[in-house]
Amino acid sequence: QVQLVESGGGLVRGGGSLRLTCAASGRAGTIYTMGWFRQAPGKEREFVAAISWSGRDTYYADSVKGRFTIFRENAKNTVYLQMNSLEPEDTGVYYCAVPHPDGPALTPGIAGSLTLYEYWGQGTQVTVSS
Repeated sequence: QVQLVESGGGLVRGGGSLRLTCAASGRAGTIYTMGWFRQAPGKEREFVAAISWSGRDTYYADSVKGRFTIFRENAKNTVYLQMNSLEPEDTGVYYCAVPHPDGPALTPGIAGSLTLYEYWGQGTQVTVSS
């Protein structure tokens, strides 16, 4: 079992920045591949970004490329999502997620797939005003 705790959401004006944090705990000694997703009211949950356990490989949705950065501190088993130049369209609940630890390696073809991820955090609200 993997536990995920997100933090860092809030209300920000358009053009502003926020940094989200996701702390993972679970199987001793395991460093987790992690992803970020978001869900706006009335819309489906969508992929935002993902990072491999080593931090070497990162993937982004087209809508956030150049504005968001995902990075990690493995000593803390924590992943961050730095969000700059925020837009009202970025509003939603942001979730971090982890695939099953014995699942496939992260690749471009599956990084954004909801079905890859087995464990989910409780979500943190991000609201961007115009």
